[in-house]
Amino acid sequence: MALYSDKVMDHFRNPRNVGVIEDADGVGEVGNARCGDIMKMYLKIDDGIISDVKFETFGCASAIASSSMATELIKGRPISEALSLTNKAVAEALDGLPAYKMHCSVLAEEAVRLALEDYYARHPMVERTAG
Repeated sequence: MALYSDKVMDHFRNPRNVGVIEDADGVGEVGNARCGDIMKMYLKIDDGIISDVKFETFGCASAIASSSMATELIKGRPISEALSLTNKAVAEALDGLPAYKMHCSVLAEEAVRLALEDYYARHPMVERTAG
């Protein structure tokens, strides 16, 4: 069996939503000192819907693929759904990650969550949705 699924390789070689949103409504950055992966997520939110999401990731194939897939899973979705995103959902959408690379999907989940926390901090009048 190959180390990485075809989906992981596709999202690594052709990552979706790479870049920066200059006027982002929320930004979340996480890193893992042990492996050196760093992820930064940018969100644009309109009427409670994630209208755009971009990422910058410095890391391995699993980190880049996890970032890419996480953006695909939340783009166009309500904040409540993005708050419910789990690393397991990211890994499953990629048709799995090796056990020793699961931390990459955790970083993607955390980056999304931190970007949403930043959004709420920047917009204190917005009512928080469950997640």
